[in-house]
Amino acid sequence: MRPLLHPVLLAMLAGSALIGCSSEPQSAPQDNAEQISETERKARMRRDFQWTEARVKEKLAELIPDYTEADFERWDAAGLLEYQIIDGEKRYFNRAVSNLFYIDDAARDRRIEPKSWYYSIAPLYQVHPHHQAIMNNEDTSKRIRITYELTVKPDVIPAEQTLRVWLPFPRAIPGQQTDIQLLSASPTDPLIANEQQLQRTAYFEQQTKAGEPTAFSISYEYTAHAIHNRIDAAQVTPLKDPAALAPYLGERAPHMVFNETLQALNERIVGDETNLYRIAQKLFAAVDDIPWASAREYSSIANISEYAATAGHADCGQQTLLLMTLMRMNGIPTRWQSGWEFSDGKFNTMHDWGWFYLEPYGWMPMDVTHGQLNTMDDALRWFYLGSLDAYRLTFNDDFSQPFFPAKQHTRSETVDSQRGEVEWELGNLYFDKWNYKMTWEVIE
Repeated sequence: MRPLLHPVLLAMLAGSALIGCSSEPQSAPQDNAEQISETERKARMRRDFQWTEARVKEKLAELIPDYTEADFERWDAAGLLEYQIIDGEKRYFNRAVSNLFYIDDAARDRRIEPKSWYYSIAPLYQVHPHHQAIMNNEDTSKRIRITYELTVKPDVIPAEQTLRVWLPFPRAIPGQQTDIQLLSASPTDPLIANEQQLQRTAYFEQQTKAGEPTAFSISYEYTAHAIHNRIDAAQVTPLKDPAALAPYLGERAPHMVFNETLQALNERIVGDETNLYRIAQKLFAAVDDIPWASAREYSSIANISEYAATAGHADCGQQTLLLMTLMRMNGIPTRWQSGWEFSDGKFNTMHDWGWFYLEPYGWMPMDVTHGQLNTMDDALRWFYLGSLDAYRLTFNDDFSQPFFPAKQHTRSETVDSQRGEVEWELGNLYFDKWNYKMTWEVIE
């Protein structure tokens, strides 16, 4: 059913015709990226948790030939089928069944349909010649061309209303991401936030037309560089100037809190170790052991690091926030980074990782979802605790940061910025109201 007409859109920005790429320092009303009402949080949970017990059992029986009711009872009791009590009813996560095969090896072995598992189609999750080339200090940089498209579905709001759209845009990062070149955009002349925006975007406005989708796109090239550090635990010392790194050492509610659950976990993992690099290794290995699984929307989770520690599974961002929090609890500064990752083949995905700080090395990348590589070579095994491959596109150097121009309504994604954001006069347009497409090519 087509939405009813609404009043004419009020001016959303002073001087609403925003064109051109700005390189000047910018200031604007700061949106509260993490703010979400409890009503909206529950609405999003209803979207993510729609499966009934009957539907879960039906799907399990379809995928596992010798499935029994006892299997379901066992998996359900063990928390392997994620659910929530919503409006007094037990509802399962829409991807609970597919996640079961990532979480439980025995269930995966019984599945009738072979599946290309995440790690099997992602080449850099195993030892790869690219890793060795980086360690050999070879030139492994990649020139990558991106086209990103976001299309709002027809008639989700009335015709002749202004859509405000933020598409993620790469940040120039010395030694990691350089030579960013805008090739084209539609509509033309987006407002591109400057380098000071830790979640950088290209901003567009466009009016809707009755019965038609509204499309936005941007194309650019950039050069991605690998990073390599050889860490010697014997050389690691306490922080010389903790005060200068204070923003990266403390709690950051709601998703990085040193609560009793994480304190107990930290004590079990770290034990009596005092060397900061060895502590980092212990924490990295422990979080790496958490099975990867597809995630519910972050905006529906009250405390992501605690969720990752207790849910029995976690995706890349959840693992990263947990590791960042645990490291900070031990006096190791950490910060967030995210965007997309690619390969020489077809594999590509949104991805989150982080950085940590050790004396005398400074800031170094870490990717706990790639984790420890399966090799007896110790330096290669710990590659992703201090080094990073070149198949990356980085949009964000922090999470839950304000956009420019400021977003006026609740974000669809309150933590990350990888797909884009859309709103109009009367509110946010959630992910189900639009589609996105990432097209990429390694050209050098």
